[in-house]
Amino acid sequence: MGDVLLLQELIARKASWSESKTTVVFTNGCFDLIHAGHVRYLAAARSLGGALVVGLNGDASVRRLKGPSRPIIPENERAEILAAFECVDVVTIFDEETPLKLIEALTPDVLVKGGDWPLEAIIGREHVLSHGGRVLSLPLLEGRSTSSVISRIRGEST
Repeated sequence: MGDVLLLQELIARKASWSESKTTVVFTNGCFDLIHAGHVRYLAAARSLGGALVVGLNGDASVRRLKGPSRPIIPENERAEILAAFECVDVVTIFDEETPLKLIEALTPDVLVKGGDWPLEAIIGREHVLSHGGRVLSLPLLEGRSTSSVISRIRGEST
């Protein structure tokens, strides 16, 4: 089971990973209603290194990005759920619209997003590449998204 850490605690953890030459992978997202697409994506991200850090959009950030009816699940519960995954080492919550400050503070070895993000649009790409890291866009599980799950629950066509 992973940990939910504040940024300062994460930076300290990163230092110990660096000492042991552990490859740190970073991804981020809202992870509002967990579905198979999330599970497969996180497992694939973790397979790219020795530690997976998930930057979790806080509630205010999700509302700005997704609208006033989101998130469905509060940030502390979303963080706890993600940290329970065997493939997730650390979850840290951020409230900005993008994880750029978090990525710059962490400087992961590998930065990943889902296949709906073209490489050139991935936030933090330049920072990670300038420090010798890799940036990847991983394939998504077709037809799986939190928005589509919510639409189905509401009886809306997708």
